Amino acid sequence: MAIHDVECCDDFEVHSDVVQAVRSHMPDDDDLYDLAELFKVFGDSTRIRILYVLFESELCVCDIAQLLNMTQSAISHQLKILKQSRLIKSRREGKSVFYSLADDHVYRIINQGFEHIKE
Repeated sequence: MAIHDVECCDDFEVHSDVVQAVRSHMPDDDDLYDLAELFKVFGDSTRIRILYVLFESELCVCDIAQLLNMTQSAISHQLKILKQSRLIKSRREGKSVFYSLADDHVYRIINQGFEHIKE
């Protein structure tokens, strides 16, 4: 999109009262950076597919690999990223490790994004 495709004000006039009001409610830059990093995790279709299968059930790497027709190695790599971002959790049962969503926030974030693209 070229700069000319975006409508701009005809005159440059800063509305200082509005700018100050918004500035007083802005989160810290570090928090905004962390939020942007979280959304980057959602930017990979494989990770989104993994989260969707975890909506349905707690699963081990073997199950997820089978469902998504991918290697266990590829799934493990994505699970590591999702776990570091605190979007999923794991538990060990014997020789198996089962993964599930970390909490309801993950489900709501994905569903809201899905609703948005379907509008």
